[in-house]
Amino acid sequence: MKKVLACFGMALLISSTAFADEWTGKISDSMCGVKHGSGEHDGKKMTDRDCTEACIKGGAKYVFVSGDKVYKISNQDFAGLKTHAGHEVVLSGDMKDDAITVSKIEMPKETKK
Repeated sequence: MKKVLACFGMALLISSTAFADEWTGKISDSMCGVKHGSGEHDGKKMTDRDCTEACIKGGAKYVFVSGDKVYKISNQDFAGLKTHAGHEVVLSGDMKDDAITVSKIEMPKETKK
């Protein structure tokens, strides 16, 4: 019986991770979305990271930007969001409608030239 339960548990684990998708893009905020402009913060020039952090403090939500498409992030408390704010990342998770539930965020691997 223990072997049957162990096999079932492994199959469940494999099937749950097999459906996670992966995208490349940027962690941004719902106020700026695709483009961080300098006018939103009293005309101060900021990096994408600084702008994202300022907008989040001002009440915006984290979003994921891939190309020109902005996706909501369902689990706003995911630990890697603050760490990777404004960064280009490889994001893994499950998408439902236009929202992603994030399961993993990594910096892209550098390619050799």
